[in-house]
Amino acid sequence: MEQPVKVRILDHEYLIKSEERATHVQQVAEYVNERFQEIRDHSRGLSETKTAILAAFHIASEYFQAIKERENLLEEIQSRARALNVRIGSVETEGDK
Repeated sequence: MEQPVKVRILDHEYLIKSEERATHVQQVAEYVNERFQEIRDHSRGLSETKTAILAAFHIASEYFQAIKERENLLEEIQSRARALNVRIGSVETEGDK
């Protein structure tokens, strides 16, 4: 059930409706706010809109990097699993002799 959760981002309060737990919504809001603060601190004088766009860009970049790392990890796991299957197969073949 969607429950509104009050969050604070860049000194503004928002009510976010989500099916996620309130703790998850708060955690996401804190992460977004941290990114906004980082942009604001390093780029003084930007409007909130430009700050939001840069923060969204950084968050999206982190997201795509995480996807790439996940894909690389899955490929590594699959490669190791195939290698183990070959080893198991060769041990089974030797045992049949």
